[in-house]
Amino acid sequence: MSYWGKVKPGTPAVRELPELIITKASVGRMDNNAYLLRCRRTDEQVLIDAADDADTLLRLIGSGGLARVVTTHQHGDHWQALGDVVQATGAETVAGADDVDGIPARIDRPVRDGDTIAVGTCSLAVIHLVGHTPGSIALLYDDPEGTPHLFTGDSLFPGGVGKTRSAENFTSLLDDVESKIFDRLPDETWVYPGHGKDTTLGAERPHLAEWRARGW
Repeated sequence: MSYWGKVKPGTPAVRELPELIITKASVGRMDNNAYLLRCRRTDEQVLIDAADDADTLLRLIGSGGLARVVTTHQHGDHWQALGDVVQATGAETVAGADDVDGIPARIDRPVRDGDTIAVGTCSLAVIHLVGHTPGSIALLYDDPEGTPHLFTGDSLFPGGVGKTRSAENFTSLLDDVESKIFDRLPDETWVYPGHGKDTTLGAERPHLAEWRARGW
């Protein structure tokens, strides 16, 4: 199946990279994106956001097992299926340290900015982005053979940063997104958000000043 950046329930899309396979699926009433990553060398699998609809996610995981589930932030629409998926697979649970208390499930490994999460022989770098929630994280797969791939949860979307509840939180989030993502990564970086279609940093970079001026 060829990859495209927008998926509907029941129509997952697969992107095949030299070392990693990414499957994107839409689950739940809020069109949440869940991403299943599989290392080509070891077949180890990691799920980003067990958002909803455990049956769908478990079918995607299949018989290959699941090493861990990473929750990008504490909002309920991103962990509705976490308990069921972990019970069925025995996967390790991972989340940003400052959001652990807001996730009503066992978190085996709290992570902070700069930590890494293994997907077999591949590695995801943790980027802590404060504002949408205190412990929101993005996950960077810096493909050694191509484009960087960034899973942003609800911190960055096509057209702006994620929703915040105060001007202070908005400034914090946009500052982090600018300094830790846009100042660090090239325009070709592919962005996989927590809802809706994908984008690239190059498509969004010209609008940073516009986002700051409008305040959302």
